[in-house]
Amino acid sequence: MNKSTLAIAVAVGVLTQQASAAGFIEDSKATLGLRNFYINTDYRDGTGPNKNEEWGQGFDLRFISGYTQGTVGFGIDAIGLLGVKLDSGGGTNGASNNSYGGTVFPSKSNGEAVDDFSSLGLTAKAKISQTELKLGTLQPKLPVIVTNDGRLLPQTWQGGQIASNDIKDLTLIGGQIEQVKGRNSSNNEQLSISGANSRSAAGRDSNKFIYAGGDYKITKDLTAQYYYGNLEEFYKQHFLGLVHNWAIGPGVLKSDFRYFNSSDDGANGHDPLYFTTGNYSGAVNGKGKVDNNLYSGLFLYSVAGHTFGGGYQVSNGSSDFPWLNQGDGSSNYTITDSQIQKFGRAGERTWQARYSFDFAKVGVPGLTAGLVYLHGDNIDTVNAKGGEAANGASEWERDLTVGYVVQSGALKNLGLMWKNATWRTDLPNTRSQDENRLVVSYSIPLL
Repeated sequence: MNKSTLAIAVAVGVLTQQASAAGFIEDSKATLGLRNFYINTDYRDGTGPNKNEEWGQGFDLRFISGYTQGTVGFGIDAIGLLGVKLDSGGGTNGASNNSYGGTVFPSKSNGEAVDDFSSLGLTAKAKISQTELKLGTLQPKLPVIVTNDGRLLPQTWQGGQIASNDIKDLTLIGGQIEQVKGRNSSNNEQLSISGANSRSAAGRDSNKFIYAGGDYKITKDLTAQYYYGNLEEFYKQHFLGLVHNWAIGPGVLKSDFRYFNSSDDGANGHDPLYFTTGNYSGAVNGKGKVDNNLYSGLFLYSVAGHTFGGGYQVSNGSSDFPWLNQGDGSSNYTITDSQIQKFGRAGERTWQARYSFDFAKVGVPGLTAGLVYLHGDNIDTVNAKGGEAANGASEWERDLTVGYVVQSGALKNLGLMWKNATWRTDLPNTRSQDENRLVVSYSIPLL
């Protein structure tokens, strides 16, 4: 029995005795989230399947308890996830008999998508004043660890976290993660990074990621951030952030500055099994140790429903930008984390332009639309198969999102979304893509 499981068992025992205490039941909430998800990825060049196509129905049942009375309040949360296959695209789910899974569903040994997959997560929690401890299933969204929710079901993590707001204007958070459950999986896995996450070889993962940091509100419009993350045997990462909102004329200008410093840790510094991708000419399989500095700035001006934006990002060092990545779909806290690509390769310089509009300003509440264009160049990388250098390579992506949420009537809060993306590149051994996602979502309060 691991530490998280033991802690949950103890918490359940305590709550069995105290569940009738005021607050635990009265402040509890339960919701059923429904998500109908369709994805079609069309490959424009190269060899292999021409498209990946899947369609499914997701169920996300959540229970969030209140706290028992007393100096220390106790509670427990639960999340039940179920994904049901509606159509796997007739063999176009992107899986093979030796792959980790398809785009949306896990795969059987023959590469076919499973009919359904499910999981249950429990979280024990305790609270003193404004300090809260959680053990079990977590979904953190912090600069050094970001939960992905871009498919049918969300990603979850196993570990412990403590967060405190006892000091005015200061939020402090720290924790340790031991396992992760992918968005297309029923099983918990250990942790890894890009380049070292092959399921066909042992010894390329870790069961310890520690993180700590905080946000300090210097003024009501200026927030400073510092976070640290360490994936044992892979990398250490420091993050500094500064977010400022400035009222200019009839609108508000938001400035978002981010800096990551990432270096090797443990086996990543000397063991090829733990190496990552980047610009390592002459190295084993074109891989090496983590060595990356990433700088970025994003500026957004919002006025009368319009938001105009632009940003720039620089990825320096020998390695690509590292983050927790099992190879089955993940997110990171960069301004370039997009529908298809991340734009954080070694040497890459990326500029972006974006625009969005809230149609409530013209009498159509619930309707929104947004467009983002990113262009990255100066990429320094090596073709792992043949050692071919691709210095100066480039890529670009255009993302279009249109969403509508029903505002009243029997279908109130029903959400409809279309996400379209185009990605083109001259990187070796890659395939340009067009992708469409259609999402219908609805949330039903149960408690």
